[in-house]
Amino acid sequence: MKQISDRAALVLTSLAGGDKHAYALTKDVQEFASVTLGPGTLYAALTRLQRDGLIERLEAEDRRCPYRITQAGREALAQRLAESSRLASLGLQRMALGDR
Repeated sequence: MKQISDRAALVLTSLAGGDKHAYALTKDVQEFASVTLGPGTLYAALTRLQRDGLIERLEAEDRRCPYRITQAGREALAQRLAESSRLASLGLQRMALGDR
């Protein structure tokens, strides 16, 4: 499975909670990760995720185009989060050993 970037992981994490348009995505990511995705960064990530089949663009609602995570996106996010969890666990263990 293709590796996903940090920005893509943030977008997928947001969409895992439900469909969102770009502004709602930006606000959600800012809220849960304290990361501000600029418009260029966000739209580049959305374009790549859509191209890779990890999200889909839905029909426009009042000029806003929401996005939805696909099953492939859920699988990629689950893999990425599991890898991040393993890395965090190992890092914390090694730091604890270094404190002795």
